[in-house]
Amino acid sequence: MSAPAAVLRGVDRASFAVALAGRLRDSDVPVSLSSVAALVEGWGVLPPRGRTALYWLCRVSLVRRVEHLPTFDAVFEAVFADSVLALDPVARGADPAGPAPADDALVRLPSGADHDGAGSESGLPWATAAAVVAVGGDGGDSRVPELVPSGLDAAADTPFERLDPALLADLEQWLADAMPRWPTRRSRRLRTHRAGRTVVLRATLARARRTGFETVEIARGRAVLRPRPLVVVCDVSESMRGHASAYLHLMRAAARVTDAEAFGFSTRLTRLTPQVRLHSPEAAVRLAEQACGDRFGGTRIATSLHGLLHSHHAQLLRGAVVVIASDGWDSDAPADLATAMARVHRLAHRVVWLNPRAAAPGFRPRTGGMAAALPWCDELLPAHTPAAMREVLRVITARG
Repeated sequence: MSAPAAVLRGVDRASFAVALAGRLRDSDVPVSLSSVAALVEGWGVLPPRGRTALYWLCRVSLVRRVEHLPTFDAVFEAVFADSVLALDPVARGADPAGPAPADDALVRLPSGADHDGAGSESGLPWATAAAVVAVGGDGGDSRVPELVPSGLDAAADTPFERLDPALLADLEQWLADAMPRWPTRRSRRLRTHRAGRTVVLRATLARARRTGFETVEIARGRAVLRPRPLVVVCDVSESMRGHASAYLHLMRAAARVTDAEAFGFSTRLTRLTPQVRLHSPEAAVRLAEQACGDRFGGTRIATSLHGLLHSHHAQLLRGAVVVIASDGWDSDAPADLATAMARVHRLAHRVVWLNPRAAAPGFRPRTGGMAAALPWCDELLPAHTPAAMREVLRVITARG
């Protein structure tokens, strides 16, 4: 006797897991991405042979707290209660209104749905087709999904000064989603590891205590990897009015991924790290604007960098990726800026300068400040649009 076929054989299990997790989240049941991955992996290892097996696979994979079980049961029942799809493909043509078999191996599609799973609003979320548009004029069945991008994706090449406040508010999450895995650096601390090559003295002495302080076993280890620091220094003067808010959202996106330090300057330097780490974006933007009392004033880049280098925050630059966002218009002497940038370059792992005017055709760094700072910059990027900002994330998170 052959084993019964797996349920939902024609359904993509990844789409099933994502859609079911979305319905659970809509019902206030937290489902992590690791839980969704566990469901997909478990389905691949041991495909469920019936509705009961499918129920338990979803339950043990997606539910983590006992108080969420009633909600999960209600969502699962709402998804499958009104369906009519037997394992036998011939049963797809059966009358949905007919009596349902008592076999546990029956998984039913919502009434009113066609054989492809589309049709009614109550269709299974993983089987319901997306909105489609017809292409071609021959009256055939050539149909493609209609992809509707988000507002910020559609405005990816729009300069920041032309974006409305609603789209700028979405920039932070847009950047956080685009930010890849953060690079790491070797620290001076060691952890024991079988494949390590460095002798860990403290662990070796601890093991020697068990052998009368005779060194019988040598403990070896590897260096502990830590996230590479990030320091963002943003120009909030009058010439940067159209881009300062966008760069503030870049600071917040970086602070959500790593322990980034943020500074703003116009005529003087102001630390903005406590403000950008607030949970509320609106409160963070408001308090950051209030902290910069010289906002939209003059520009003194060299003075601000010297203030950072001579403060107790100077150690933050050591081994860090330093991002300086400014158009390079400086009222200080170019020689002073060159001196400050040279020291920043010696301390930092990499120096990235963001200049929104660099996107202009035929741009040349001819202003005194920009020309003096350029030899000490590893990268010069425009960062004038959301798409260009994603390129900034790629550069500052590079492992080189």
